[in-house]
Amino acid sequence: MHQSRLVARIGLPAFVILATAGCAGNRAVGSARPAATAAGGSTPGAPGTAAVNDMQRIYRGMGLVAGTGAIPFVASVSFLRSPSPDSTLVMIALSMPSRALGFAREGDRYTANYAVRLELRQGTSVVRTLESKEAVRVPTFRETSRTDESIIWQQFLRIAPGRYTLSLGVKDESSIRSASEDVSIDVPRLSSGALGSPIAIYEAIPRSSADSLPRILARPRSTVTFGTDSVLPVYVEAVGVDAPTSVKTRIIGEGDQVLWDLTTELPLRGATRSATVSIPVARMGIGVSTLVVTSAGHPDTVRTRILVSLGDDLPIASFDEMITYLKYFTTAERLRTLRDTPATGRAEAWTQFLKSTDPIPGTPENEALRDYFTRIRTANQRFRDDAQIGWMSDRGVAFVGLGDPDNIYDSGMNDANSRVRQQVWEYRELRLNLNFIDQTGFGRWRLNPQSMSELQNAIRRRLSSRP
Repeated sequence: MHQSRLVARIGLPAFVILATAGCAGNRAVGSARPAATAAGGSTPGAPGTAAVNDMQRIYRGMGLVAGTGAIPFVASVSFLRSPSPDSTLVMIALSMPSRALGFAREGDRYTANYAVRLELRQGTSVVRTLESKEAVRVPTFRETSRTDESIIWQQFLRIAPGRYTLSLGVKDESSIRSASEDVSIDVPRLSSGALGSPIAIYEAIPRSSADSLPRILARPRSTVTFGTDSVLPVYVEAVGVDAPTSVKTRIIGEGDQVLWDLTTELPLRGATRSATVSIPVARMGIGVSTLVVTSAGHPDTVRTRILVSLGDDLPIASFDEMITYLKYFTTAERLRTLRDTPATGRAEAWTQFLKSTDPIPGTPENEALRDYFTRIRTANQRFRDDAQIGWMSDRGVAFVGLGDPDNIYDSGMNDANSRVRQQVWEYRELRLNLNFIDQTGFGRWRLNPQSMSELQNAIRRRLSSRP
């Protein structure tokens, strides 16, 4: 399923002097050839920022550029063949959520302005600079608060092969908010017929010659959402008379297990062979996996990391992390079975788990699991002041495990001056009253140990009664 983008900028750069923002230390970014990646650590933050920081950590571990600062941008760097062997076509695609920018009313629309700053260096020598100022216009206020990669900026550059330091920064023009990152990139030399980087996309119109540009709308985060996206489209291209007529694509999961493979023909378009490969999300499993593309008779192996996510605010990068999130969805016995399954059998175990917990087997998605993760996302927003991660707060646990209560009594509604407030959540069917106390007056609600024990027992009873 393709999501609409607020803006996409695709083209060759207008070269101007670049004023870079403050940057973090260098890291390595993955390329079309096997390359080192560096996983960054999460940065401690205030309540509500933990999930964003963890997602940036995951993106860095995938070999992507993840901005350090107030704007959580993510960028990918991809390589395609250019007409001359002395240069390589480099595509930089950057995305960020629209809520990271300050929008202002402009007639019947809302407008935000931002600037992207890019610099390539070799040692102390500046090789290329670019500054791009962009405007985003949306028709409704709701579009201004999106959390997905709703704004996409792209740029093609022709660069000589070699190692560079890429400085990338984004600034919101209406405020002091900005973010930046320094990474090391290895620009490969692509010979005639060599495969370019596999590029996760929303859509693509192939090019017919090496001296033109493919019309690609990239998916910079290389991420799809479980329960929302059914396939991940990936653009694969080779240019030249030696280009392969087909490629083999494989998804490699934990334990080097092949989760999916397919041989795809590359139709000839002028001097270019290319195709869009649709990878089924259901075959990949939750977390990060690797897409490997090879061609018969050619030494090339190109790869990229991809993420099947449970949502922008649910940072899950592995099978074990996913099991932690499922603690209030199913019984401890089922989770133990999943956890104890060897890596080579986890894809099959996950498939069986989805079937056994699906309340409506005739539909393509597991509605119970979809609704469960919707509650987690809602809890992260609704109870973000209760704890660093909303769904792990006391009220978050009750909401995720039992759903909305039948009735809420808040003592603060009767006595606004009371320092100690009390909320009583009533679950009539369960004959359960949960007494949350806010002793600080700052909205940090807690259950006493006895009430927490009653809540956990109620969740276990509900889970054991499900098929």
